[in-house]
Amino acid sequence: MPPPWVILKTGSTLPAIARRRGDFEDWIVDGLGLSRSDILVVPVFEGVPLPPADEVAAVVITGSPAMVTARQAWSVASAAWLREVCLQDRPTLGICYGHQLLADALGGQVARNPAGREIGTVPIDKTPEGRNDPLLSALADRFLAHESHSEAVVRLPPDATPLAFSSLSTHQAFRLRRAWGVQFHPEFDADVMRGYIQGRADALRAEGLDPDRLLAEVRECDAASTVLRRFRQIVAGE
Repeated sequence: MPPPWVILKTGSTLPAIARRRGDFEDWIVDGLGLSRSDILVVPVFEGVPLPPADEVAAVVITGSPAMVTARQAWSVASAAWLREVCLQDRPTLGICYGHQLLADALGGQVARNPAGREIGTVPIDKTPEGRNDPLLSALADRFLAHESHSEAVVRLPPDATPLAFSSLSTHQAFRLRRAWGVQFHPEFDADVMRGYIQGRADALRAEGLDPDRLLAEVRECDAASTVLRRFRQIVAGE
């Protein structure tokens, strides 16, 4: 048996979305274009142990309603495991919480986003390094992506390469060797994004944001959705 892909599941989507559409791992598997039998989903937030770091082919880390700064025991243990995965040079992709957890594990810093919550369909700009990055190079210099986060990477790990930014988040994407973090959600479609805005409408209003405007601005993000497929190609050596 070849070593499995691991989806390090750090939480679940909103219950109303899960009932209709499934959960993070379902969308990620679809985006990768792999069979579910090729994937080992490990819900670490439920206390399920991870496999040895040298027995995996590649890792994708999901989003989560949790906060990296809360330092929950499962999150701290996952960060230690990710350091081992990166030492083994296994291709790794962190999404949203996964992006933050990966940065934290490799020596960066995560904190409450100084610019506030970022949610909805937003434009993202690539850095000069991002234009030539194996994961992001096929995307336009400015592309749309779906966002939903309150914390952010405020300092990259040592030696990490910044790949993208937005008006509210300095570090939308980075690379360190064969590990990538993306703050945006390449696995979301417009329907899921609308579900997040609707599900958090009261909190958004309390923060001075306009859910109706955010809903009206939601678009499909075909460019960002190619990131998962491209990651699979990188792992395959294409």
